[in-house]
Amino acid sequence: MTDRRPRRAYLDTLRGLAVLIMIEAHLFDSWTRFPDRQTRQFAYAMILGGFGAPLFLFLAGVAVPLSAGSRLRRMGEVEAASRAVVRRGLEVFGLAFLFRIQAWVLGWSSPRLILRVDILNVMGPSIMAAASIWGALRTVKGRLAGFAAATLAVTLVTPIVRNMSVLSALPDPIEAYLRPVGELSNFVFFPWAGFVFAGAIVGLVLDAIGTRRQEHLANLGFLLGGIGLAVASYELSFLPSLYPQSNFWTTSPTFFCLRLGLMTAAVGLSYAWDLRPGAAGKWSPLQQLGRTSLFIYWIHVEMVYGVISLPLRKRLSFEMSWVALAVFCLFMLWCSIYKDRVVARWRARDSKRTTSTEERATQLRVMDADRL
Repeated sequence: MTDRRPRRAYLDTLRGLAVLIMIEAHLFDSWTRFPDRQTRQFAYAMILGGFGAPLFLFLAGVAVPLSAGSRLRRMGEVEAASRAVVRRGLEVFGLAFLFRIQAWVLGWSSPRLILRVDILNVMGPSIMAAASIWGALRTVKGRLAGFAAATLAVTLVTPIVRNMSVLSALPDPIEAYLRPVGELSNFVFFPWAGFVFAGAIVGLVLDAIGTRRQEHLANLGFLLGGIGLAVASYELSFLPSLYPQSNFWTTSPTFFCLRLGLMTAAVGLSYAWDLRPGAAGKWSPLQQLGRTSLFIYWIHVEMVYGVISLPLRKRLSFEMSWVALAVFCLFMLWCSIYKDRVVARWRARDSKRTTSTEERATQLRVMDADRL
């Protein structure tokens, strides 16, 4: 069995946008000087930058049913397809620790920070959980219900988990996955894992699409539904909270749903953007960045926060940070292109070596046959 469905380039476009937002958040956080960090403009820049991480997690969730569905059409077995995506999540989880070890070695930080929970630490297990849900439930409706239930469960219990005193008995490296524990937690499962499960709902809808008209209608639904969810969540945020203790910017389900609505609408907008006149078949810098998003994440963090950028740390004005961002993004685009070229050359050389070996083996077989 084969899967001939084309790659959805508009998801790469959206992932490329997430890369730019991610770089913006990290660069402004690291390089902007202290006086300018007190301005309203900087606060707005940080709010924008706050969409990078949830968008990455959301798109990782979108990829789970798409990848599992593609593997199912090739392998013909649900269990095998699910296990393959689970293994991918495990690989991401392993990369999280490799990334922290690299940061420790290059930054001369405390070995304790190897256990810090970052976005990859949350993304990997969340992908594994989403793939397991996909494999355990065999119908589209069942999987939709499973992903929706997981999204709601993670989102609604977040304020409760954050205030559970019993969690204090856990070792800090374990508790850090559930709720913030000082410098050990950049991200936690509650509520961040919910974005992966929510993205899986979108991915499941896309994987079930069979015609271009259905793709149009689905993305129109994402656009309108996402806007509706964002507006409703914004209005609900002004009502009294149902939780005794909840912070809008960190644990509130309304803020989670507001961001989820905007990101869902962004899928439809990205689809419309890629349908604009003259866009078909053209090279796109956003898609280039989107296809190499993990690579860009890996290298840019050390460049922005590491020893190499010490002369710029907390030294730039707000305006100069924007200039630095533009230059740095162009450099990241060059790195992405160069990385693809190196990989292509390596694969071409490996292919030539394989072909040469096969030709030599064929020649030897012919010589042996001639001797008989």
